[in-house]
Amino acid sequence: MSTETVTTDAGDARITWHPAGAPRLLLAVSHGAGGGIDARDLRALAAVLPGHGVSVALVEQPWRVAGKKVAPAPKTLDLGWRGLWPALAATGLPVIAGGRSAGARVACRTAAELGAHAVLALSFPLHPPGRPEKSRAAELLGAGVPTLVVQGGNDPFGRPEEFPPGDGAPYRLVEVPSADHGFAVPKRAALGQDEAVTIVTDAVTTWTASLT
Repeated sequence: MSTETVTTDAGDARITWHPAGAPRLLLAVSHGAGGGIDARDLRALAAVLPGHGVSVALVEQPWRVAGKKVAPAPKTLDLGWRGLWPALAATGLPVIAGGRSAGARVACRTAAELGAHAVLALSFPLHPPGRPEKSRAAELLGAGVPTLVVQGGNDPFGRPEEFPPGDGAPYRLVEVPSADHGFAVPKRAALGQDEAVTIVTDAVTTWTASLT
């Protein structure tokens, strides 16, 4: 594991590299608007995927590196992501653009422009809680590359059944039963917390293996 600071027009971003021994893909994945790269799903992916030939780059947006508590406007998030992309592309590997929550929106919005190989959307915020009329489905549907969505069954930002129909949709959706926006599951749930995280890592491992 190593850390690299990358200067962007939005400020300094930071990449924490988790390299695979003989990588065939790079997953670059960023955090949401309310947390960092210590999120349970991001940590788990960084631990598991390198053993399956996928290097992982955990990306901290400039606002997070600067110690701010509130994420900036979407256009500024996109600016930071664009600015660090050359450091990801420099590996020479096909890059999967990924993110959780707000980071997933960034990945979807910029995937085609930046030449991403695919998109991983963790806890995609389909709409603000309680505001289904404020849909962000167009961002997801407009990614333009193979896309995997991993969504908690009880995510207030969009439950799996709220997403556009899967038939013909340009993405695959995997549900983590009973999980919330952070993939936390209640104690009364049929599956435990470790099992919930394993659903995430298994889904991503299987999907990345299918990418050509």
